[in-house]
Amino acid sequence: MRVIYGLSGLLFRHAKRWAPPLALTVAACGATGVASVPSQTASAQTVAAQTVAAQNSAAPTPAASPADTARAYEQMVEKAIGYLRTSGQLSDGSYASPIGPGVTSLVTTALLRHGRSPDDPMVARSLKYLEAFVQDDGSIAKQGSRLPNYETCLAVMCFSEANRNGRYADLLKKADAYLKGQQFTEARGKGKSDVEYGGAGYGGEGRPDLSNTAFLVDALKATGNAADSEAIQRALLFVSRCQNLETELTINKSAVTNPDGGFFYTAAAGGASPAGKTDEGALRSYGAMTYAGLKSMIYAGLNKDDKRVKAALLWLGKNYSVAENPGMGQAGVYYYYNTFAKALDAMGEGSFVDAQGKSHDWRAELIAELARRQQPNGSWVNTDRKWMESDPNLVTGFALLALSHCRPAPTGTR
Repeated sequence: MRVIYGLSGLLFRHAKRWAPPLALTVAACGATGVASVPSQTASAQTVAAQTVAAQNSAAPTPAASPADTARAYEQMVEKAIGYLRTSGQLSDGSYASPIGPGVTSLVTTALLRHGRSPDDPMVARSLKYLEAFVQDDGSIAKQGSRLPNYETCLAVMCFSEANRNGRYADLLKKADAYLKGQQFTEARGKGKSDVEYGGAGYGGEGRPDLSNTAFLVDALKATGNAADSEAIQRALLFVSRCQNLETELTINKSAVTNPDGGFFYTAAAGGASPAGKTDEGALRSYGAMTYAGLKSMIYAGLNKDDKRVKAALLWLGKNYSVAENPGMGQAGVYYYYNTFAKALDAMGEGSFVDAQGKSHDWRAELIAELARRQQPNGSWVNTDRKWMESDPNLVTGFALLALSHCRPAPTGTR
């Protein structure tokens, strides 16, 4: 079964017709498969070096100070936004005009989350571009798109961030109704015993998956749906069935044969995971979907006492990393960074304790890793082209979204 991450898969299908606006030159991978790239400032380079040394050295090494981390953070963000302004954005306000609104929604959401106003010229151009995709049925997608649900979810999150003084209230209300109609429910002939129930796919009749369902939950939350709303609770049922954990909700046999607590891509249509299968035929868990599952469970009102959350945290503790997408290596690592940061931010804790009992300042560690990976022009790219993470606009959007959940406390507040 083919598994793609919406935007990335669509980018792949258009790769022959659309070239990224930047000619990419990526440093050769080292032995770890991670790009060795110069950081953009001395401060960011210092923070990255100090944090990596602290993680790898047997002897205690001073971590970067809060002031250094905050300074590196601001420099990274400004350099990235500068890249998007001068090299990323096209004249029509988009960041990938030939393929529709998805990348533009994602990047514009990141800019808004980093304090740019909807009236900022750069943001305003993108919002005007996105407004042209609003359809009569409430969707916000390219005409004839194969990804209307996915594109609408991303646009909803963007317009929600830009909804100052209710300027997009009507648009968001219609989009909310459209997204609820796309969910697999009784209205679409699915009952609670069906594995598809509560999930969302790219749109149309295609099977649901955890990635799209997680974005649906994000969008529903953004439009004001409470954790106990019917739509979010239906989504929780599908999310739970994508976890390798045997419960009363279990349908997919993978949860029985590989009950490690992590999450896979989908339980529908026989199940699928890009991380592959175990020798026993069970779907392997991997980092991006496990954080996506955790985040969705938190948004649905579950807490750390719930066995599903406990199991997910146990898997993540055994597989904690800011160097790779656990189970997938460098494939989809920037998508992973976004779900990693958003989920841990939703947990409301500043540190994460791994299975060895080591406490991680996950924000500082991710800031250092992204500082190390940032290109001299301010963008990010992945050396692994899977899911088109070689596109600098898409990947810079993911990186900025991740950083929006890592904002250091002002100096002197800790």
